[in-house]
Amino acid sequence: MSTLFNRTLIALALLGAVASQAQAQDPIKVFAAGSLTGPLTVLAKQFGASTGESVETVFGPSGLLLERIERGEKVDVFASANMAHPQQLAREGKAIPALVFARNSVCVLARPELALSAQNLLSKLLDANVKFGTSTPQADPGGDYAWQLFAKAGAIRPGAKELLESKAQQLVGGRHSPAVPAGREPVKYFLEEKRVDAFIGYCSSRQTVADSTLTKVVLPPELAIAADFGLTVLNKPAGTHDAAYRFALFLLSPEAQKTFAAYGFSPL
Repeated sequence: MSTLFNRTLIALALLGAVASQAQAQDPIKVFAAGSLTGPLTVLAKQFGASTGESVETVFGPSGLLLERIERGEKVDVFASANMAHPQQLAREGKAIPALVFARNSVCVLARPELALSAQNLLSKLLDANVKFGTSTPQADPGGDYAWQLFAKAGAIRPGAKELLESKAQQLVGGRHSPAVPAGREPVKYFLEEKRVDAFIGYCSSRQTVADSTLTKVVLPPELAIAADFGLTVLNKPAGTHDAAYRFALFLLSPEAQKTFAAYGFSPL
């Protein structure tokens, strides 16, 4: 908490120092995890409307976005679905120390006929007749969190970790994920097409209204996986990215935190 407080004070100081300067001419370029599409699209518009500074958002798997940054692509702000990726950039001297700006957790989304519940969740996932999907480990933190779930399952039932890993269909978040028709939400598409019966993903959503056609189950305490989402501002020559700091600070504001909560995230 002290680190967050200190960094926030630094950001506030920067904000005050540049308040009288001209607005940035170039858009603030933000790389963000695909799971942030809903709230960040709204927040980017709100920030632009209140400040006159435009925000350009690029959404995708955090691991693949990190690779693009490492290859030198121009980015101002990186909002990752984990802390490891922004922390890596900070260790390399390419960005400021990472801050937690939103919290998430892992849920399982399923077709109603599976009759999934917190009580039968592990048995259902282990059932040879039940197919389930995940995101892609390493390329997307969502997949890494699924593998953490498998490890917890293995501590409860011997052999469960290996069985779950072998059953998992890595359907999204990878370089070579299966194609999805334009305009379709990937996870819902694979469930509706019965490619899988369930999908291990985030409890958050890209909409503020719950999808009544699918069942969402929160993991029971013994299997629960928490996900801290990390934010960093990339380094640039002095004085060229004040607007990026202002946007990063805005994401920590009570107003922005209410928006994250509306999409199923746990506010700070």
